[in-house]
Amino acid sequence: MPDDSKIRIYIVDDDESVRKALTMLFISAGMEVQAFEAAEDLLNRRLREKKACVISDIKMNGIGGLELKQKFAERGVEIPVIFLTAFDSNKIRRQAKQAGAAGYFRKPVDDQALLDTIHWAISSCVS
Repeated sequence: MPDDSKIRIYIVDDDESVRKALTMLFISAGMEVQAFEAAEDLLNRRLREKKACVISDIKMNGIGGLELKQKFAERGVEIPVIFLTAFDSNKIRRQAKQAGAAGYFRKPVDDQALLDTIHWAISSCVS
């Protein structure tokens, strides 16, 4: 049974090594983790929105991170999304900001900065 007092992280990245590394990081930080290879897989799940955060790659086959964030908005899903990318550019940063990103990181990610951003994003969403 999931522990609702723990932070839950949903990872969406088509790179298995990134999913594994992030999963290990978040578990070591005491968080619950669910990892997905595709945004479509996450969209087919019921998500816990309180004390939760999505970490999503921006460029993936099928639905990318920016479109995932848009689909959340269309469905009324209020969960912070932190974007990761190996393809950084001013245009992508601007798009992420306009989409309402809770954070934006180039790969490889600084672990502590990512953890700090998760805690900030979740605390900012608490009503």
